Amino acid sequence: MQGSYSQIRAMLAITKGSLRSTLRSPSSVVFSIGFPLIFILVFGFMGGGSSVSFKIAFDPQSDTTNDVYKRLTAIPAVKVVRKSQLEVKEDLEKGRMLAIVRISKNEKGGPDYIVHLTSSGAVNPQNLHLFKGTFLSGIISDINAHRYPNVPSVATVAPEITEIPGRVYRTIDFILPGQLGFSLLSAGVFGVAFLFFNLRQQLVLKRFFATPVTRPYIILGEALSRVIFQMITAVIIIGIGTLAFHFTLVHGFRTFLEIMILSFIALVVFMGYGFVVSGISKTESTIPPLANLFTLPQFLLAGTFFSIEAFPSWLQPICRVLPLTHFNNAMRNIAFEGASLISCWQNIGVMLIWGVIIYAIAIKVFKWE
Repeated sequence: MQGSYSQIRAMLAITKGSLRSTLRSPSSVVFSIGFPLIFILVFGFMGGGSSVSFKIAFDPQSDTTNDVYKRLTAIPAVKVVRKSQLEVKEDLEKGRMLAIVRISKNEKGGPDYIVHLTSSGAVNPQNLHLFKGTFLSGIISDINAHRYPNVPSVATVAPEITEIPGRVYRTIDFILPGQLGFSLLSAGVFGVAFLFFNLRQQLVLKRFFATPVTRPYIILGEALSRVIFQMITAVIIIGIGTLAFHFTLVHGFRTFLEIMILSFIALVVFMGYGFVVSGISKTESTIPPLANLFTLPQFLLAGTFFSIEAFPSWLQPICRVLPLTHFNNAMRNIAFEGASLISCWQNIGVMLIWGVIIYAIAIKVFKWE
């Protein structure tokens, strides 16, 4: 007497067959692994420092009545951070800002004011030298020439820079999370959309109906193959970034596991839009434009290649609601800053809200035939 039909074994068989098909697909390998690795290699070889930034904070004891302070706060190139002392110190240690500036009156004669700088080991020394030796000194010279022509100098910059310990923030620490997000989003949307559209068009799903396997297990089997492939891709990307370019994993293997869990959550959310596209597409040629409506804005605006702070202020709120933005932010916080998944609950929560909305639409539009 034959045993009962196993839906689990049928699902695993579908997963195995679909995974083999994915591994043999050049487009899947190129979009999921090839493109992200190319960007990682390019940015990885560009150097270990971060981009030029004049983000500073003023010490609470700093004199704010002098011309140097007024000129610094009026220049658009200088972004003044206004946070608590603890938050400023944390940002400085993690390389998020350039320096803490303290302007104090000179009680020993000579220039009226002395400018003291406090920085950290996480700051690019070239940027710090540019700010201190060129930018700040240029401001003082300009003030002297226009307002104080008859005195030696209105202020001077202290030669010593107080340095606190800080973790070096490399280019790869910013670019790798973005490229992993690029890979997950591409595979979740384009991969799922093309996969289920072709299965429907080629009547493969209809043939599945002739077997005892039920519909949920068909979808789970196909989706599981995509998840396995992308988790392998994530391991490859993180592994190359860590071994070749010293990508920061603060707590080692524990951080790696948290990143994998985060990647799984993001992939499941992104796959929802792939189901939507496969359901509403009438022909295969309509899949790319529909998919790009969701993916292209995120590739450009979600902090994949550069910080969203580089965009105009009116555009930044739009950037901050995109699900890929929250994946990128959460991964950078976990990998470099040592945050836990629980502490990133806001980022994960926004991603899950997107998931609920997308899957609600997917259920409405998904077609079997």
